[in-house]
Amino acid sequence: MEQYIIKGGHPLVGEVEIGGAKNAALAILAAAIMTDETVHIENLPDVNDINVLLDAIQGIGASVHRVNRHTVAINGRGVTDFNIEYDYIKKIRASYYLLGALLGKYKRAEVALPGGCNIGSRPIDQHLKGFRALGAYVDIEHGKIIAEAERLIGKHIYFDVVSVGATINVMMAASMAEGLTILENVAKEPHVVDVANFLNSMGANIRGAGTDVIKIRGVSRLHKTDYSIIPDQIEAGTFMFAAAATRGDVTVMNVIPKHLEATIAKLVEIGCEVEEFDDAVRVVSKGDLHNTQVKTLPYPGFPTDMQPQIGVTLALCKGTSTITESIFENRFKYLSELARMGANVKVEGNAATIEGVDKFSGARVSAPDLRAGAALVIAGMAADGITIVDDIVYIQRGYERFEEKLRSLGAVIERVSTEREIQKFKLKVG
Repeated sequence: MEQYIIKGGHPLVGEVEIGGAKNAALAILAAAIMTDETVHIENLPDVNDINVLLDAIQGIGASVHRVNRHTVAINGRGVTDFNIEYDYIKKIRASYYLLGALLGKYKRAEVALPGGCNIGSRPIDQHLKGFRALGAYVDIEHGKIIAEAERLIGKHIYFDVVSVGATINVMMAASMAEGLTILENVAKEPHVVDVANFLNSMGANIRGAGTDVIKIRGVSRLHKTDYSIIPDQIEAGTFMFAAAATRGDVTVMNVIPKHLEATIAKLVEIGCEVEEFDDAVRVVSKGDLHNTQVKTLPYPGFPTDMQPQIGVTLALCKGTSTITESIFENRFKYLSELARMGANVKVEGNAATIEGVDKFSGARVSAPDLRAGAALVIAGMAADGITIVDDIVYIQRGYERFEEKLRSLGAVIERVSTEREIQKFKLKVG
């Protein structure tokens, strides 16, 4: 099994290029099979989740051509199989976007119930409610969601809870339904807007993405398009908190600062200097950082996917901070790993109290999920001595060339897989 080994104590300094948004890309790739013409998608992150989904799309008959590392051409004309196997779903939850895409275009889909990161239950009841409202017959049998319809008819749908997945899935299906669909209490995340823009570039008629109400006038067919995915706000935020925790000076390039407002606000609150440019943000961290309170909320609130990264940073801030996690119930697993490095933390239900310490000491820790894994790497870079992070397969699901980008900023980090490589690293760094 691969691990990261890190020698801490080096502030991160320099510029780093942010890749395309994984969460937008996953939905956009699924939507790309909704036309019989070839769709070109650029600024695709080269991470495991994306590669698994491309395999799943190929597995149902679509043609997938990797033009280069960050560009893919997809043609859905050959889709003949509407059954997405459990193997794919087990690896990535986002395969369920193929439900909305297949149901919209072909009026039928079979998708295994989802797996993915273990950060709590992500109920799919709102997805199914939306499909049923559009007129689909939806059943769950033998661990599969089966959805089919003679025809899909536009409807007024109010979601009981704000769900990114349900908003995107039902939006995809509705874009090829008959008549007008109105979706209320929808998610407003940047990647929801990106998927709507992508579908519109294929000829869909979607208005209001990014607000509380999305209106979709169904069309009978979609056409080819060339589309570039938005930058990844979570990758950007991860490097911004890495700069804060290591007392560094990092400029994240190729970002949309508007998408980072909640992250920037917290960095300023704890005492970092933040400078915004048109497509870049610079974070400078020097001197003592201060405690703050954080509550995760749907966009434009503080993102749940940034919670572990701020948690690690707050553990090095003066005073007592609290984090309230209102999205996923299992998001604090990293804190018990962080405690092994000397953090002073207490978790009660969905709230964590973090008492700041002067420094972490290197230890062997394990990544419980994608974002927590990245946060433990940040902790390792801010710690005294050597830290080993196990189970980095989670991190590779969502961060491209993570260790390379960190090394370019001055981090002392390597990917290793044997005890011999660990010893070699220790000898090298002294």
